Amino acid sequence: MTVPGDPAVAGWYRYGPAPGSSQGSAVLVGHLDSDTGDLGEFAVLRDVRPGDTVEVRRAGDGPVTYRVVSRVTVPKDELPPSAFRRGGPPVLTLITCAPPFEPERGGYRSNLVVTAEPVVN
Repeated sequence: MTVPGDPAVAGWYRYGPAPGSSQGSAVLVGHLDSDTGDLGEFAVLRDVRPGDTVEVRRAGDGPVTYRVVSRVTVPKDELPPSAFRRGGPPVLTLITCAPPFEPERGGYRSNLVVTAEPVVN
């Protein structure tokens, strides 16, 4: 999975379902911040809690709204396989970096994984 180089841009894991799909985990990834200290597109995830809503805007289609159901911090090399599932109920999985930040080891050592379910209107 490649994270976009521009901290102001979120990326979609193209081997899984797209946001708004009827099944599986749509995965979006983005930066917490940049090398210069500017906040990234996913910096707001630090404050997201279960019950909050997230809106995904899609090119060529209407937005999709999700409600956050969980957030967990995991080591970088231990992303949960369920985050990348192609079947089952639809969810949105948002992934960004999380402290600790260790520049001598290449940066952030953990990931914040936020899971949200579609809001049915």
